[in-house]
Amino acid sequence: MLLLSRKDIKKVFSMKDAIEADKDAFRIFTEGKSVVPLRTQIPAPKHDGTFLFMPAYVSDIDCASLKIINIFPKNIDKGIISAPAQVLLVDGTNGFVNAILDGTYVTQLRTGAASGAAFDILGRKDAKKGALIGTGGQAATQLEAMIVARDIEEVKVYDLNFERTKAFAAKMQEELKEYGTKIVAAESSDEAIEDADLIITVTPSSKPVFDGSKVKRGATISCVGSYQHHMQEMDPVILTRASKIYFDSVEAVLSEAGDILIPLENGTITKDDFTGDLGEVILGNVVGRENDDEIIVFKTVGIGTQDLITAKYIYDKAIEQGIGTKWS
Repeated sequence: MLLLSRKDIKKVFSMKDAIEADKDAFRIFTEGKSVVPLRTQIPAPKHDGTFLFMPAYVSDIDCASLKIINIFPKNIDKGIISAPAQVLLVDGTNGFVNAILDGTYVTQLRTGAASGAAFDILGRKDAKKGALIGTGGQAATQLEAMIVARDIEEVKVYDLNFERTKAFAAKMQEELKEYGTKIVAAESSDEAIEDADLIITVTPSSKPVFDGSKVKRGATISCVGSYQHHMQEMDPVILTRASKIYFDSVEAVLSEAGDILIPLENGTITKDDFTGDLGEVILGNVVGRENDDEIIVFKTVGIGTQDLITAKYIYDKAIEQGIGTKWS
């Protein structure tokens, strides 16, 4: 069995690789070629946490996976990550676990790559300005995915804690300097989304974190953070302004995401407003962006196929390059 740390994964796998892996995962999922039970959630209310178990299987590549990811938002105040995780990669021909990967980083990669894939497929080709709301454990790869998908000149970052926002922006400016994108801290969400072509929200907020009436025409919004019924970081106004609404999996979103469930329940939108899953656009079964004025919303909660495909592609590259620690 191979053990692959964050450092190992970084040696063999880039954000561009992750975006392509997610595109493959969305296609495979939409084709019905993966078995992906809805993830099991076990609340831990004593600590405001949630235990999540996400299995997946793709017979065409003889591979299965199980991701254990636990969401504990208060960890950020303790100086530790808020979503610790591991991915077990299983050989589909014999049932043996052949790799354990740093699931926190796999999750960060594939979750960021979901936004990157959506922006690459649905975003305006001439997008130059971005906005990122949220600076938690998923934020860094969300930011990188945005600037990999498009040649972004400037990204404004906003978080409730301005000191943390400034520290995050400075750190990202250094870590992502190769892209040549200016990364700045914004003092309000209004300032962050002003004139933004691409917008990402990645927070556990139970109330909207931006003003949907102030989003410019032609913008593409990826809402990532809402993964429980009470969470609603997306302003429902943007759903009424959107020309198209896409998902990673409409079934998964409707099982848990307040961003969509709450507006459905109060009649702000109906299921007739849904355009389809991103995999359907990739396959050519559903139309994508049709003009530069359309506001497009993408809602993602994550599906196990992403973890499986991303982990398998990482594992294959690691084997090819002799990277990782063997454990027998």
